[in-house]
Amino acid sequence: MTYARATQLLVTVLATAFTVYHLYVAFVGVPEPFVFRGTHLMWMLVLAFLVYTGFSGRKDEPPGVIDWLFVAASVASVGYIFYEYEYFITRFATVDDLRPADWFFSITLIVCILEGTRRVLGSALSITALVFMAYCLTFTSVSAQMMLDQLYMTTDGILGIPISVSATYVVLFIIFGAFVEKTGTGKLFMDFGIALAGAKPGGPAKVAVITSGMFGTISGSAVSNVMTTGVFTIPMMKRIGYRPAFAGAVEAVASTGGQIMPPIMGAAAFVMAEYLAVSYLTVAMMALLPAVLYYVAVYAAVHLEARRTGMRGLPKPDIPQMGAVLKERGHQFIPLVIITAVLFAGYSAPYAALCGIFSVLPTAMLRKTTRHYVRLSVVIDALSTAAKDTLTIALACAAAGIVIGVVLLSGLAIEFTAFIVRLSQDTLVVALILTAMAGIVLGMGLPTTPAYIIQVALLVPALVKLGVQVEAAHLFVFYYSCLSTITPPVALAVFAAKGIAGGNLWDTGWAAVKLGATGYIVPFMCVYSTALMLMGPWPDVLLAAITATIGVICLAAGLHAYFIKPTLWWERCLLLGAAGVLITPGLTTDLIGAVLLGLTIASQKLIARPEAAEFIMPPNSGAPVAGEVAPSRPAGSAN
Repeated sequence: MTYARATQLLVTVLATAFTVYHLYVAFVGVPEPFVFRGTHLMWMLVLAFLVYTGFSGRKDEPPGVIDWLFVAASVASVGYIFYEYEYFITRFATVDDLRPADWFFSITLIVCILEGTRRVLGSALSITALVFMAYCLTFTSVSAQMMLDQLYMTTDGILGIPISVSATYVVLFIIFGAFVEKTGTGKLFMDFGIALAGAKPGGPAKVAVITSGMFGTISGSAVSNVMTTGVFTIPMMKRIGYRPAFAGAVEAVASTGGQIMPPIMGAAAFVMAEYLAVSYLTVAMMALLPAVLYYVAVYAAVHLEARRTGMRGLPKPDIPQMGAVLKERGHQFIPLVIITAVLFAGYSAPYAALCGIFSVLPTAMLRKTTRHYVRLSVVIDALSTAAKDTLTIALACAAAGIVIGVVLLSGLAIEFTAFIVRLSQDTLVVALILTAMAGIVLGMGLPTTPAYIIQVALLVPALVKLGVQVEAAHLFVFYYSCLSTITPPVALAVFAAKGIAGGNLWDTGWAAVKLGATGYIVPFMCVYSTALMLMGPWPDVLLAAITATIGVICLAAGLHAYFIKPTLWWERCLLLGAAGVLITPGLTTDLIGAVLLGLTIASQKLIARPEAAEFIMPPNSGAPVAGEVAPSRPAGSAN
């Protein structure tokens, strides 16, 4: 056996053992925080240095000497906590002096986390953690000993809430997602989306919205969602004539929405539940209506864009029958139904994840079309893949723990809160705009989870001080943590989609902003009316849901220049105005919005205008070509 093969086998064994350990813990109960969180982190660091090898972090090369040194350092620095467990739990934190071994192993663990994070996630988060530590040592009275004590010797730093959420909640849902993917549920989502919307105008774009939303709520990662579903949906969109920039934007925006769509959402939602000290179901219910509005707006946008540019659907031979799809693979929805039912029954999120995990294989056994997935090799592959997929979340949480520990110790959160309050001059809307801008900047280049965690420490206290309900404040920064993945100049989901579509980066980015415009507006509305978070009397919630839905459709129509017919410039203004007031809850705003919408509809019915563009088949081609339209019709941009 070659060295490379032996190390691959070792990684598979370690990764499988990692997931089996977490399944076992979920059954028997979580050990003491230092032990459980430390074990989770140590395992993740070891896998990180064995999978992402060399200083370049390549995944296709066996580990070298430097990688094994980092593995040994990771095991030793966390193992020291286990060896001196009694000392760790009985000492007085930030009061007792550190021993020489404490200094050595604390610095070693921080270096291992920063290097592992750099290899797995890139340098942005590691640099962020270094900047916060440098600030703490340079501009505050905190000594190096106090900082290391906080970060390593307590559960308010590296082994704090973020890594606890990764070990307790996130890993179980990632295991569930891995089993779902390995048993062919992705094909169900794709075929279901095509059968549902493939034949409609702009069908492939609608398929992308449906499929990416369904898959995204399981994967919880915008980038991985793009890379999984985008390889199918983007070529389909380009095939019927969508420009590469628009095709990439649709996939990026739809994939990003998976992080905010219940029942599973992204890892940051579990962190939010922990910070708010509420059940995960409560967070999912808060996020439900805003997420629905997001997807209604995206679906409306691609529909109106298709009508404006004359896009057609997929050819009928390429569209499976819905009955056949449900007959062959419809049973694979059962695990999702089980998770949702268990959550609504009042059980914890980890228990719901366990029920979902152990229902996947029996569900696959129900039909011949999926029975072949029930094999030992598939189980091992799913367990191993889940551990590797957890790497990004676990290391992001560990690095974010460094930031949180520094913020708590240095008082930076208090100073930042005072700065926001002073800058906004106690005006809430100004504070919200500043917070949104800061959230997008902080989220640039960072995964959603650490971006959210940092914003909770720095931005949420300022909003709460200005009178924002704490749940709305958390949802506000959560949304902007997600939206940073589609907001130029650093937009990770757009980068991934652009790589598949081949379009211009800036064109793709701005098309994504236009498609996801509702996501930038709804968080403001949640702050001013918690009815959109399903809080308050049900009549108020129902009215807010109806008017906001009409509002986001008006927003999509105004931005994409098509409603019932192509819109004139002043009709677009009316639609955008109607969107602004209809999304805002309140009887007065609803009446104004109804008047503006009525004027637009009357104008669309009474005033003649050119028809929408229609794509034509070029000679000797079986598909339309982007930009080629009938010469007698006005051409329209797909962006």
